[in-house]
Amino acid sequence: MFIRESMKRILGFILVILLIKENAAAQADSLLREATLQNVVQYALQNQPLLKQSVIDEQITEQTIKSKLADWYPQVNFGYNYQHNFQLQQTVFAGNTVKIGVNNTSALTFTGTQNIFNRDVLLASRTAEDVRRAARQNTAGNKIDVAVTATKAFYDVLATLQQIKVAEETITRLERSLKDATAQYNVGITDKTDYKRATIALNNAKASKAANTDLLNARIEYLKTVIGYPVDKNLNIVYDSLAMEREVFTDTLQRVDYTKRIEYQRLATQKKLQEANLKYNRWSFIPTVSAFGAYNLNYFNNSFSKLYNTAAPNSYAGLTVAFPIFQGFKRTANIRQAELQVNRVDWDIISLQKSINAEYAQALAAYKANFENYKALKENVDLAQEVYDVIQLQYKAGVKTYLEVITSETDLRTARINYYNALYQVLASKTDVQKALGQINY
Repeated sequence: MFIRESMKRILGFILVILLIKENAAAQADSLLREATLQNVVQYALQNQPLLKQSVIDEQITEQTIKSKLADWYPQVNFGYNYQHNFQLQQTVFAGNTVKIGVNNTSALTFTGTQNIFNRDVLLASRTAEDVRRAARQNTAGNKIDVAVTATKAFYDVLATLQQIKVAEETITRLERSLKDATAQYNVGITDKTDYKRATIALNNAKASKAANTDLLNARIEYLKTVIGYPVDKNLNIVYDSLAMEREVFTDTLQRVDYTKRIEYQRLATQKKLQEANLKYNRWSFIPTVSAFGAYNLNYFNNSFSKLYNTAAPNSYAGLTVAFPIFQGFKRTANIRQAELQVNRVDWDIISLQKSINAEYAQALAAYKANFENYKALKENVDLAQEVYDVIQLQYKAGVKTYLEVITSETDLRTARINYYNALYQVLASKTDVQKALGQINY
């Protein structure tokens, strides 16, 4: 007995340990060890609530299709009926009033129907794949939007990180510069304005870093929201600036292919569904045909205890053909309405093509402008660094004033910040160009 209880406790302990490990592994799988751009986008595609809802919508669509197609199968039903007559019906027969029927009646009924031609079911079967495609395209469109939004949010985080990095480097230089200015003041080489200017510049740099640190926290939280990341978990941003610099280039001579855009594909599917709806309304002039049959077990007796002793079965089968002759021109109006809906989708496609052209033109113009700005600012960083180094040496040699040092330091900091902002702007605008060309697909 003691051994059995000990084994139960050991097994229970092992089960608890396994559950804890399984829960820890599930939490680890829901986190990113390295939040690179690619990992962030993939995480968003798997965890973003909107995409989870889109997948559920696909499943709902699939079950709706199955529900509609179920009408092609035989429909079998069972019914039970019991009736007690307190007063039997009377009639006159041969001059005498006689009662008809019995006090208790009951019936067990099995009925079945089979659609042979039904335009509702025919529409469901012919449009099933297009409806599935529409649901998948809706999910694909949401994935594209989420990927683009996550990419831009990631670039915003990187831009802020780089601004903090520049502020830290600036603080290091200014602290060293303040030390030099203070030393020169102490030995009487310069007056106190130099180290006071250095102090002002240093305080401004620290304030800028603090502001960007708060902004970084906000942008990381926004990125978490965009990708569906747990708000109470850290997001370890990892990036390679050199690799991103190699990604700034794109072919600006590409032409738009409308068929690659998910919006165009959606409209193409919508047009197919509208054309199917037009056929559906034209089928309204065709009769609805179905077969039916029933098997009944009938029971009659004045005594309830003997009601089910003897059955009186009957069965039958038949064919139903229903044809509405006149509906006040309703069918004609529905057909015309369906034709107009098809024409409207055609105009939607034309409007989309024009919109895509404008979108691509704007995205390409923004990319070209940002790319030229990026190239200019990249050169400015090297020039500003060179100017700062020269003026710093000249100041130490007593040739330049400290005001010129502060000015060159400000130029260097501004050049570096502008460069990184331009880098991520050109990458974001490249993303817009790829989206406009339909090159972002999932």
